[in-house]
Amino acid sequence: MRVSREQMAENRERILDTASTMFRERGFDGVGVADVMKAVGLTHGGFYGHFSSKDDLAAQALGRAFVHSNRWAAEAKSAEPEAPLQAIVSRYLSPSHRDDPGQGCPVAALGCDIARQGEASRLAATEGVRAAIAGLSAIEPGATADERRTSAIANYATLVGALVLSRMVDDAALSDEILAAAGAALQSAEA
Repeated sequence: MRVSREQMAENRERILDTASTMFRERGFDGVGVADVMKAVGLTHGGFYGHFSSKDDLAAQALGRAFVHSNRWAAEAKSAEPEAPLQAIVSRYLSPSHRDDPGQGCPVAALGCDIARQGEASRLAATEGVRAAIAGLSAIEPGATADERRTSAIANYATLVGALVLSRMVDDAALSDEILAAAGAALQSAEA
């Protein structure tokens, strides 16, 4: 049975969304093409009608994850226009974000994996990180653009590092303490 162009486009979107979530949950090596296709209810053979390789899928799914993450940050900023940085910090360093890597920050979920991926994935990550830094730079205090950018980079690194640490420890109290300490440090830096 032939699939319409609309159905092909819809299938591609489902594949990208599913792969983006699965990669963030399990890492690139923990997910195969067959896993993704099964999760969306399609056959493995149909994969190559959408992507040239798993690396192609990984790069595009990673790009999708960054778009989602940066949209999430923009929503946080607009929800709290008087304190946009604090809104991002509170949401990013929350237990709900920590506990849902499949829907969260791709850097915290895949950062070390991305460093070992191909050129296309590294490019998608670079573009995503640049967008995140630009978004934070726009709300950072500072007298000059350079000061705001430096502060944005440092704060982004603190956010990601705290989330990674909070996810890797097997002590719930320590995990919560890491999130709280990083949040407090970022709050005091903003004041």
